Amino acid sequence: MNFNLLQILLLDISEPGTIALVVGCVVLFILFLWMVPVGLWFTALVSGVHVSLVQLILMRWRKVPPGVIVNAMITGTKAGIPLNRDELEAHYLAGGHVKPVVNALVSAGKANIPLDFKAAAAIDLAGRNVLEAIQTSVNPKVINTPPVAAVAKDGIQLVAKARVTVRTNIRQLVGGAGEETVIARVGEGIVTAIGSANSYKSVLENPDSISKVVLTKGLDSGTAFEILSIDIADIDVGKNIGAMLQMDQANADKNIAQAKAEERRVMAVAQEQEMKAKAQEARAKVILAEAEVPLALADAFRSGNLGVMDYYKLENIKADTQMRDAIAKPATPSATPKKLADKQ
Repeated sequence: MNFNLLQILLLDISEPGTIALVVGCVVLFILFLWMVPVGLWFTALVSGVHVSLVQLILMRWRKVPPGVIVNAMITGTKAGIPLNRDELEAHYLAGGHVKPVVNALVSAGKANIPLDFKAAAAIDLAGRNVLEAIQTSVNPKVINTPPVAAVAKDGIQLVAKARVTVRTNIRQLVGGAGEETVIARVGEGIVTAIGSANSYKSVLENPDSISKVVLTKGLDSGTAFEILSIDIADIDVGKNIGAMLQMDQANADKNIAQAKAEERRVMAVAQEQEMKAKAQEARAKVILAEAEVPLALADAFRSGNLGVMDYYKLENIKADTQMRDAIAKPATPSATPKKLADKQ
């Protein structure tokens, strides 16, 4: 039974079969438009890009968004850059960024920079922003280094800041060192240039001498950049490192001398205590010897070698000796008669 459009519109949509038919038709139409991007195919056709509907459907099945590939091919065609659909799909499936790569190719072509799709894809897959690299190659980039402290030969510290103007070296983007390496090398060159100066005054007078020394070292070797110029933005005078080192050395020498003096003092005290101990030992021996004298006298009495008169003579000699010692010693000051009278 034939139905025209008017008859379909006049169907009673309240019937369950009619509702299911309408919903099914809508779903099939949406699925058809999703599987067969007719609008995208027509856009490519009018833009001069030849992509069949079958290839667009196959892109869906390969989980490649057709819009990304077709738009990239349209951009390349309008810029006069021939692009291969298979290469674009392979780059997308490899995890690359198709749109930035194509935009980088367009920018490189406008700036007369030799760059093909394979090189751009390799740079993108290496993790670098190929579009930013092309822009930096056309418009050089300025890198501000952090403050670098160095000490001249006279011991004065200088703190310098530099501005490094670089542009991208396209041929060394894959495998070349990054911005951090350039900053580190420039800092090392600044330290070398200031450290080789005889006086900090000469560096302050001619700051461009640092730039000349640093530029002659070829710091951009093996990096993804080409250094165009190194300009010293600021130089500040820091601490007197030489004087501080001398003070530290003097303090260290003083502490060493004090430690040695304390060691000698302790040794002298120990020696003094040792001599006192020896004196006490000798005094004890004298006392022991004096204790044997009465025993010897008693033994002499018993043996008859010493008489009574000899003993008294010996006692008289001892008394005379004690008297002489008393006379020889200074007398203690005695109280004057006036003070004694006052006490009474």
